[in-house]
Amino acid sequence: MRITPMAHWATVVVGLALVAGACGDDTETTSTATAVATGAAESDDVATTAAPSSGSSATTVADEPMAASPSAIISLSATATEMLYALDAADQILAVDDFSNYPPEAADKMAGLDAFQPSVEAIAALEPDLVITDGTNPDFLAQLDSLDIAHWEGMAPSSFDDIYTQIEQLGAAIGRVGEAAELVGQMQIDIEAVIADLPELAAPMTYYHELDNTYFSVTSDTFIGAVYAQAGLRNIADEAGDLGPYPQLSAEFILESDPDLIFLACTKYCGETPETVAARPGWDVGSAVLNGGVIAMDDDIVSRWGPRVVDFLQSVGEAVNTQASVNAG
Repeated sequence: MRITPMAHWATVVVGLALVAGACGDDTETTSTATAVATGAAESDDVATTAAPSSGSSATTVADEPMAASPSAIISLSATATEMLYALDAADQILAVDDFSNYPPEAADKMAGLDAFQPSVEAIAALEPDLVITDGTNPDFLAQLDSLDIAHWEGMAPSSFDDIYTQIEQLGAAIGRVGEAAELVGQMQIDIEAVIADLPELAAPMTYYHELDNTYFSVTSDTFIGAVYAQAGLRNIADEAGDLGPYPQLSAEFILESDPDLIFLACTKYCGETPETVAARPGWDVGSAVLNGGVIAMDDDIVSRWGPRVVDFLQSVGEAVNTQASVNAG
């Protein structure tokens, strides 16, 4: 059985490869969501990195649809785990990897599985009928194929449409088509509401997204960048030159760019806070620090492209509205 989605999605963590053990969860990886079957799987979404592809669309083509909805799913992707629970598929989940920490009840399904270095023997012993990965470990997928274990790959997307498509693909793969349509519809409504609530500005605000405290960031060519673009923000990393989608910036470049907003995406795993940023040499006179524009984000939410991407955009929208009020006086 082969399920093949054609999706390319720029994943969040080239830089997080450094912090991957920390920010683990699903730091994005650029991939083409390929549901390769012998099954369909998404190995952890944790930052294995490839260059983002433009214009990708996550479309699953089922060459051999599963005869029945899977009832013993193993998820090796924290993003996919969040999608499964949002699709009301908890009863179909057999086990999840140890980075799948949301929702909290997913902890009950943890079976000591390592999404970074998955053991095909440990997985086969659990007798799954579907394994979900992010498709970034071809050797592991080949092992699953050799054991005739079905897998589905949901790789990092490059747009909101790719996310919606991936959710719909996953819903179809597990027999939750209606739930997937409902989830996508609600996400679209919530995202439109955030955008509608944004202030009208004479010029776009600038921002710096900090993946870790060594100044790895993202450009607008990544999905994370696409989230900020939805809020009308301009990315200072786009002006850093040809350093790839996850450039390591210098403190000097960031200070000279003087972004209106700084979003910290390694608060839980790196311990960064608005206070630690203000304590950096020279940062205390930056506009973001002076105007309260340093925003502590949830590492997991900003590194996963599942249903909580709505929460990500809502946090950005709130920051934009707050900063607009501060700037207005």
